[in-house]
Amino acid sequence: MPTYEYECDKCLHKFETFQSMTDKPLKKCPECGGKVRRLIGKGAGLIFKGSGFYATDYKKKDNKAESSAKSPSCSSCGPKSCSTCKK
Repeated sequence: MPTYEYECDKCLHKFETFQSMTDKPLKKCPECGGKVRRLIGKGAGLIFKGSGFYATDYKKKDNKAESSAKSPSCSSCGPKSCSTCKK
């Protein structure tokens, strides 16, 4: 559930509350009973933990094995001959 931040127009009390996205915004300050307004927050960064996410399942594999197979004399050719170094 998202955290929403509110500020009272009367006493300037700021507070946060957990609410469902479908809940209606609060209208009364818990301190003085005055009218409150919901503030636009900067949000929080999402953190995905566990398996089943791009970083763990679809990330490109390390190319160390591929780069070690290339010829040391030419950075553009692989184990087969190439037109650059004429091997």
